[in-house]
Amino acid sequence: MTKRKFLGVPFPVVMVLLAIMAVLFIIGFLAGPIGQGLFKINFPGWLVVSQPAPSLPSEAVFHLFGLPITNTILAGWLTVIFLVVISWVITRRMQLVPGRLQAVFEFILGWIYDLCKSVAGEKNGRKFFPVVCTIALFVAFNAWLSLIPGFGSIHITNAQGQTVELFRGANTDINTPFAIALISFVFVEFYGLKSLGFGYLRKFLNFGNFFRSTGHIFRGRIKAGISGVFTGVIDIFIGFLELMSELIRLISFTFRLFGNMTAGEILIVVAAFLIPLGVDWVVYGLELLIGFIQALVFSGLTLAFVTMAVASHEEEPHLKPGLE
Repeated sequence: MTKRKFLGVPFPVVMVLLAIMAVLFIIGFLAGPIGQGLFKINFPGWLVVSQPAPSLPSEAVFHLFGLPITNTILAGWLTVIFLVVISWVITRRMQLVPGRLQAVFEFILGWIYDLCKSVAGEKNGRKFFPVVCTIALFVAFNAWLSLIPGFGSIHITNAQGQTVELFRGANTDINTPFAIALISFVFVEFYGLKSLGFGYLRKFLNFGNFFRSTGHIFRGRIKAGISGVFTGVIDIFIGFLELMSELIRLISFTFRLFGNMTAGEILIVVAAFLIPLGVDWVVYGLELLIGFIQALVFSGLTLAFVTMAVASHEEEPHLKPGLE
């Protein structure tokens, strides 16, 4: 007789896990402030979570050459170290038939590479892949590593005598999302200039039609000059809007990532306070998904913008000699 399974797991095991989760939820609810207010049951001190007091500014753990090293900077360094170490471990003994860890890593990189090729084409996809992949991995693992126990719960006393968190999610410090957004911005503008040269700047500073039409007016071609000046003013205004959209992209990228990650951190501490042991696993699963989505959105938009920046150069018609 075939045993019943749910997502490949034997049904009795699923029922046991659900029963354990239900018991944890009930205990967590009774130990939380709502349960305590209703039933006033005495629980061990380790089950009671202190009231959270989330704060936006990151805190300095120590100073290096006079510069404050905050807990979010340490978390960012930890992300870089983790990615470097895991990459070294996987690549130092590459196998033709990959093991599980190598297979997972190759799947992730292969999926991002295929995304780059599908959006930007074979040639540009290969050029854009290193930066796009780095942004995706850094954003995702910044978010996921901050879910490890110890982030937000390990406290130390700094040189100023303040008790601060040792590690805090790097994406919850607005400086980190802004730094990534700035890298994305420079990456897009660099390839736009590299592909189109100074002609790329014409979409921001499009004064040609205006000056030509002004010249027509001075040469007596009043009707053509006036209509051209009107069109030229519109071109200048559109260029200004293009320039503003490029700069506003820095702000939108920064606050999208910062807002989502900070809201997730606050949601976790509030959930742990209200229902200890009860809903943390649900919130953690949600945060894993949000970390993946934010990495995909950030890297995907970077890929889309850099592809658009070079698209006019790639699609420019090549005229035959003598027809130019």
